[in-house]
Amino acid sequence: MAVKTSRFKDSEVIWTDITNPTREELEKVSKEYDLNTYTFMDSLDPDHLPKYEEHNNTHFFILRVLEHAQEHEQTVREMTTKIAVFYNKNFIITIHRKSQPIMENIQKTCIESGTVASPTAMAVKVIWETLHSYDNSVFKLSEEIDYFESKVFLKKNVPADLVEGMYYLKRKAGICKKLLLLTSEVLNSLKIEEEHKPALQDARDLHLKLLTLYDQVQDDANNLLNIYLSLSARKTNDVMKILTIFSVFFMPLTFIAGIYGMNFKYMPELDTKWGYPSALLAMGIVSVVIFVWFRRKKMALIK
Repeated sequence: MAVKTSRFKDSEVIWTDITNPTREELEKVSKEYDLNTYTFMDSLDPDHLPKYEEHNNTHFFILRVLEHAQEHEQTVREMTTKIAVFYNKNFIITIHRKSQPIMENIQKTCIESGTVASPTAMAVKVIWETLHSYDNSVFKLSEEIDYFESKVFLKKNVPADLVEGMYYLKRKAGICKKLLLLTSEVLNSLKIEEEHKPALQDARDLHLKLLTLYDQVQDDANNLLNIYLSLSARKTNDVMKILTIFSVFFMPLTFIAGIYGMNFKYMPELDTKWGYPSALLAMGIVSVVIFVWFRRKKMALIK
């Protein structure tokens, strides 16, 4: 376990940042700060989703920081990491299993500079930095949507892995949107002093912006996937139409060839001098009749 403690400037408030703790170590911290047992258990769960609670005059919330997700990652645990925050007017504790750059950023820009002077302001700053982790990803997903659109609408030969790529994109956007929706509970439940309300409102505005962007990406992915499937079905229908036309042409010809291919001894046409040319002529007449019929029906592939 790595523990960093920092004292707020001109204050007795302590920030304790804990990385990758064991259960026994967390139990010790829980007893020291009189943390609720159930919130303590939640902070141990690596898959826990964002939430907010208040016990023993201590505020508790869980956030999930979006990491640089790999191409085929598609679960909450693979794409994000959890941060648990306990705070009241006397202390603030942050718990996470991995080293978090946002904590280092807060240490340098807020604690050391003295711009954050209370646990409440620190909590708002943690929420702000967590939301910012979703910023770059949504623009990257939007660029991927544009790439897939160009492949679907401008390329004749669509790559075979296009559907797989769109599925992962849709999955990532859906997970991020779900986490942002759950994070709204934290933003709406947080109780802060009047002086920190502008900062919280900025966080809420950022949250609304991200939620709107991810919602748009998810809708675009769904629409693009539906369009791709429709175009694929249309191409299949065109192929089936061509095969059907060929079968219509060759079915009567095959029938005629089948009749005259029977080797019966007393077939009258076998000894006829003009039997073979007559059969060919009949086949040609049938083909012309079928062609004219298709033209009158205005079949697209015969025009």
